[in-house]
Amino acid sequence: MKNKMETKFSALSQNESFARVTVAAFIAQLDPTMDELTEIKTVVSEAVTNSIIHGYESDPEGWVYISAVIEGDTVELTIRDEGLGIEDVEEAKQPLFTTKPELERSGMGFTIMENFMDEINIVSHKGEGTIIRLKKHLTTSRALCN
Repeated sequence: MKNKMETKFSALSQNESFARVTVAAFIAQLDPTMDELTEIKTVVSEAVTNSIIHGYESDPEGWVYISAVIEGDTVELTIRDEGLGIEDVEEAKQPLFTTKPELERSGMGFTIMENFMDEINIVSHKGEGTIIRLKKHLTTSRALCN
């Protein structure tokens, strides 16, 4: 059985912590390890921050959408925006690449996501937005949604 959660919020940087805590509270039912929980919270932070900073360029009129699905011991996250889109996804995935050096961005967001998750898929179209799908298999033996 799948357990699902969806939310949307304004593309404001102060909502990044809301997103992180919301996803963490939802997946807590699987009793993840502290490392797994920290990794997922970090990934959500990176994806949401990318949507706000790069997708909307901090335009408070934009929305960030998050869905989470739990099936067995697997968590699948989707973070989506309807912002500017990414011109070259492969280039954006390169460590240290950033389009906002003036904001002291590290350019490690996608690298962190790839390192902390089992699967990552990025679909983006200029002027239409970006969808980031992330999947992680938890080591917990207490998957409550079988």
